[in-house]
Amino acid sequence: MSFIEYVDQNSDRIAFLTVQHVQVVLLSVAIAAVIGVGLGVATERAPRVRRALLAVTGTLLTIPSFALFGLLIPVLGLGLAPTVVSLTVYAVFPILRNTVTGLETVDPAVIDASRGMGLASRQRLMLVRLPLAWPVILNGIRVATIMVVAIASIGAAVRGPGLGELIFRGLSRIGGANAFNEAMSGVAGVVLVALTLDLLFVLIGRLTTPRGLHD
Repeated sequence: MSFIEYVDQNSDRIAFLTVQHVQVVLLSVAIAAVIGVGLGVATERAPRVRRALLAVTGTLLTIPSFALFGLLIPVLGLGLAPTVVSLTVYAVFPILRNTVTGLETVDPAVIDASRGMGLASRQRLMLVRLPLAWPVILNGIRVATIMVVAIASIGAAVRGPGLGELIFRGLSRIGGANAFNEAMSGVAGVVLVALTLDLLFVLIGRLTTPRGLHD
């Protein structure tokens, strides 16, 4: 059976796992965005704490994904929970880093002008600094999303949802009937999800970035 024939005959299952994959990625990135942006804003006046958080979250990226998934099994069991927690851990650093960078690179002259207009500190943050930092923050969320799309496949090792099921099951049967097609359908699905989400973030960036900040 050819690869195209395999995909055609198993399209319902592949589509179901693709939707699962997208859902677990977006859920994890959403949680990481709340944490990363929140920590970046909350530690704005505590540079030492901010540097420590960047160091810790950056170090967490060095943990092999298999190891992290495995370490969470005794605590969270199998399935969705360890998958979401692991993906969130990996997604926090690029979002936090870009939040910090975005806020630090806002033109001081703009901040002084908003202060001269009588805006309080919180108003300057919400109405001036965050909107100007948004393109950088969004890019961090975009990078985190693409990274997590790939790592989410490892979630199949702990019975997590998504296309990793096809990859792991195919590889475990390599040499058997349609094993290669099964694994390749999972890989192709992951690539397509990554490309689709990347294009989606490009569109979101164009729609949400202040007009004067467009390239």
